[in-house]
Amino acid sequence: MGVEIERKFRVDASAVPEAARVNGARFTQGYLSHEPVVRVRLAEYADRAPEAWITIKGRGTLTRAEFEYAIPAEDARAMVPLCVAVLAKTRYHVAVGDHTWDLDEYHGALDGLWLAEVELTREDEPFERPAWVTDEVTDDARYTNVALALKAFGRGPA
Repeated sequence: MGVEIERKFRVDASAVPEAARVNGARFTQGYLSHEPVVRVRLAEYADRAPEAWITIKGRGTLTRAEFEYAIPAEDARAMVPLCVAVLAKTRYHVAVGDHTWDLDEYHGALDGLWLAEVELTREDEPFERPAWVTDEVTDDARYTNVALALKAFGRGPA
């Protein structure tokens, strides 16, 4: 069984160095279901072919089951209109200490929101926090991507 251990933080975008905002991938992320979470994701890059995945996520925040499978980009494009909610973001990968952080800049109805995630191999694994992260929101369900997508579609809590 696949397991994801991830901590999530709000970001002070004004403190993110310009060097961290390079080579971002444009993500279109749609939710075929939100209970359980079944996500289709399309990543488009400036310098290579697009990639896509379908992901099923279990319940939980810090640690949860995750099953992810690569699919053709054309299939992802065809699935997005079937989704109950969709969000758009640009994802940057930023090396900080021994970890690579995913830094997400949201677009559309979520414009102005930035979040950062760090994947860990165990719940108590130490990691270096970059200066641009602020409050931890790992356990705040409002900051899950599915909740954000539903909010952007006018279907979730404010």
